Amino acid sequence: MNHINVTINGRQYRMACEDGQEARLLTLADNLESRIGQLRGKFGEIGDARLTVMAALTVCDELLDAGQRLRQLEEEVRELRSVRAASADRARVTQTAVANALNAAADRIERTTQILNRTIGGGVAIG
Repeated sequence: MNHINVTINGRQYRMACEDGQEARLLTLADNLESRIGQLRGKFGEIGDARLTVMAALTVCDELLDAGQRLRQLEEEVRELRSVRAASADRARVTQTAVANALNAAADRIERTTQILNRTIGGGVAIG
């Protein structure tokens, strides 16, 4: 477990993080610091605690929206997979039907050729 110092709303905080997560924690702190700065620019000096709470609520709002969008996209992916599977099944059925029709046509052509050869009798064989 490592410890790093982050600055949020102008104050230093010593935070613990897992090994290798230092850069991510710094990025998160910078993001929160930026949000607080934006809110301060928009609303002025309304108190440190209030700015921090507003920034946290903004992040939570975005997280909830992202979660909803993720669930929508996951449902869309499930539906698309279902449609893809149904399409693949229809394609297999169609390919089988086409193959059967071609085989049946080839059989009819072969029988017709044999009949014509017998009918012509002794002439030049067709096919």
